[in-house]
Amino acid sequence: MQWKIVTVGKPALRWARDGLDDYLQRMTRTHAVECIHIKDGPPDAISKKMLELSADSHRVLLDERGRQWRSKEMARWIGHQELHGCKRVTILVGGSSGHPEELKAVVKDSWSLSMMTLQHELALVVLVEQIYRAYSILRGDPYHRE
Repeated sequence: MQWKIVTVGKPALRWARDGLDDYLQRMTRTHAVECIHIKDGPPDAISKKMLELSADSHRVLLDERGRQWRSKEMARWIGHQELHGCKRVTILVGGSSGHPEELKAVVKDSWSLSMMTLQHELALVVLVEQIYRAYSILRGDPYHRE
C-alpha cells in the first residue's frame, strides 16, 4: 500500500525533521511513503489543495476528535485495507487551526493520536512512527514489544 502524508508547513525543529526522516527512510524499504508539505494559507485554499493531493486515495483526517487506536488495532486496520485492495492512503494533517468543516464532511476516516494536544511537528513524528510500528506488528518484527 502506498502512503501519502499531506501536512501544512514543514517541520522547523531539527529533532522533528530528523525523526520524520528516520522513520520515512525505514518505511521506504518496504512501503512507498511520501510526505508533502503545503504552505499555510486560507482554510478554503488548504482544503482544496488537500483534496487535490488525495483525490486518488483513501483519505484519513488527523483530528483531535478522531478515532484513537491502540498500535495493534491500527496494524489490523492497515492489514484489512491491504487485504481488501486499498492501494493508497493519504493522511491529511492540518495546521494550527485544524481542518475546516467542509473538508471533514468529505473524509471518511478521522484519527486522533492522543487526547492531549500535540505540537504539530511532534504529531508528525508520532504518526509516522506509529505507521512504521503497525507494519512491524504485521511482519512480526521485534520492534514492537508487548
